[in-house]
Amino acid sequence: MTHVDTSFLIRSLVAASSQDKLLRRWMEASDSLAISAIAWAEFACGPVSAEQLSQVLQVLGEPLAFTQVHAEIAAELFNSTGRVRGRFVDCMIAAAALESGASLATSNPRDFARFQSSGLHLVEIA
Repeated sequence: MTHVDTSFLIRSLVAASSQDKLLRRWMEASDSLAISAIAWAEFACGPVSAEQLSQVLQVLGEPLAFTQVHAEIAAELFNSTGRVRGRFVDCMIAAAALESGASLATSNPRDFARFQSSGLHLVEIA
């Protein structure tokens, strides 16, 4: 399974981008894709159209709820990586991927690299 983060989704909206091509390959291969409710909230802040939101939901399905287990993992990640101000949302997105055993597709690997020592696998797309 692969979770997608906000940066990946934003760039996947650009036709023929690396993210668009990769997303299409995953769809053709029927790979399992998901998005956490946290990443979905970031993405939905836009700017995106209602049509784009609908299209992304058709591809990814219902965003995965953020649970108590996710919250506890996110807090652990936040505390173990230096309590960096403004990075808690990244901890939450990483926690959702870690808890489900998913890789995380991101266009901003620097935002998530600090979680690799906790087991997060990144699918990096420039």
